[in-house]
Amino acid sequence: MGSLYRSEEMCLCQLFLQTEAAYACVAELGELGLVQFRDLNPDVNAFQRKFVNEVRRCDEMERKLRFLEKEIKKDAVPMLDTGENPDAPQPREMIDLEATFEKLENELREVNTNEEMLKKNFLELTELKHILRKTQAFFDEAGGQQAEAAMAELAAMPPDQAMNTDTEPLDAALGRGGNMFANFG
Repeated sequence: MGSLYRSEEMCLCQLFLQTEAAYACVAELGELGLVQFRDLNPDVNAFQRKFVNEVRRCDEMERKLRFLEKEIKKDAVPMLDTGENPDAPQPREMIDLEATFEKLENELREVNTNEEMLKKNFLELTELKHILRKTQAFFDEAGGQQAEAAMAELAAMPPDQAMNTDTEPLDAALGRGGNMFANFG
């Protein structure tokens, strides 16, 4: 590859290319790295130039690649860096690349959305689990105090009266008779 320093010998050339061959010729010259293009129509608006749609498509693909690279770096996934630039793709290959990048971007955005929803659900469920543990401890403590009070009341009764007593309050205090116990540990 040549250099573009001032002391390097240069010559100014004007190329006339057929429209069909322009892409291939410019791609080959660009890969050689021996040319510098000058804009001979600086007063023409960017939207009035030829090939503006192709430039927009390339900009959009570059944006998608930057997004994919950012997501790869965010998750600390190692990337293979060969140190060399790939050859310029042919126009028909660009369509396939566009479709691939579009698909990858959409899938990655969907994965990110699902990840956020899963994190949110996890936090909500963790919060509910802690609430249930606290309420279970509260009910265990309250149930234990009720059982002790019922046993103390039963112990204070004379033996003949204790045998004829309805055991429903005692059953309720001890957790018998239809009450459910749930362990969320």
